[in-house]
Amino acid sequence: MFSARTGWNLAANRLSSLRAAKRLGGARVLDLTETNPTRVGIAYPPDLLAPLADPGSLRYEPAPRGLAAAREAVADDYRRRGATTDPARIVLTSSTSEAYAWLFKLLCDPGDAVLVPRPSYPLFDFLARLESVDTHPYPLTYDGEWHLSPEAVARAITPRTRALVLVSPNNPTGSYVKRAEGEALLALCAERGLAVVADEVFADYAFAPDPRRRPSLAEDGPALAFSLGGLSKSCGLPQLKLAWIAVAGPESLRRPALERLEVVADTYLSVSTPVQRAAAAVLARRPELQGPIAERVSANRDALRRRLDRGSAASMLRGEGGWSAVLQVPATESEEDLVTRLLEEHDVLVHPGYFFDFPREAYLVLSLLPPPPEFAQAVDRILGVL
Repeated sequence: MFSARTGWNLAANRLSSLRAAKRLGGARVLDLTETNPTRVGIAYPPDLLAPLADPGSLRYEPAPRGLAAAREAVADDYRRRGATTDPARIVLTSSTSEAYAWLFKLLCDPGDAVLVPRPSYPLFDFLARLESVDTHPYPLTYDGEWHLSPEAVARAITPRTRALVLVSPNNPTGSYVKRAEGEALLALCAERGLAVVADEVFADYAFAPDPRRRPSLAEDGPALAFSLGGLSKSCGLPQLKLAWIAVAGPESLRRPALERLEVVADTYLSVSTPVQRAAAAVLARRPELQGPIAERVSANRDALRRRLDRGSAASMLRGEGGWSAVLQVPATESEEDLVTRLLEEHDVLVHPGYFFDFPREAYLVLSLLPPPPEFAQAVDRILGVL
């Protein structure tokens, strides 16, 4: 009765079952998988949502690419980051997940493939499968810092490959695409007839400046490229459901891509009028919204480093940005056994590396968003176990 696209194994795994049992039993679990900024005690300005009450939102005037004022606000935000893009090249969506779905519809037929980084967030497989598209991994390698090899990407290309997904900074490694890497990948994709989809949702959360980084792929280059962003991360507002696609590349590819993307957007018209009318006002408050999140991430990352520096069997891999930390831990037991034991015996919930498709064990991925006292307590328990 159901399509093969939804043929997932829906049985709960060990960790999920134990987590449900802990919560049912009233245990206070220290959750280092929490990445929702609205659930970690960060205060938001009480008047932040006032622009959603704009009376103009009572009038419905659908615009497939999005209201002009909202697209202009997004273009202004790109300029702040050092990338120039025309509002006419921006298409609004309700989320970056929806942006991926639209782009996979635009670029791929059933059975085609997109290249995705490994390790990275596991959502790509679900999004692609729902569009009857395959995912093929290309590796990010680590030797004290993370690297993206154009040669490795080239080896992963098949005759059915249609696009390359870049995440800058990557989740959870925190590695940014560098200028030289970006130029080489754009040249490779232009040569092979591939599009580039650049997920830049965490771009503002760098731990330190680095002139080697490419600020965005929203500017024209030799390949068709799509830059993704949204309020969920840039303003810490996942509940407002506004994201965007900025289209770049040669005019001969960019123009038909925008025309076709507009038809996709017009078919769904998924972005609400109130959030579009509020977009400029919300984005104008980006500094005060990002500030507490960045401070929380920095404080927890510093606390983690101090604890590791006291002497530990674990080490933190070097990241450049984002909301996560990656710990390499002794492979004396499987990641699944370790994270299960941490939850069962110590009431600490943490992601295993295999959740993000790390190619080998053993790694733990920690969210840097939880309240500092809870984060410190959870880290002490983890390091005590190790």
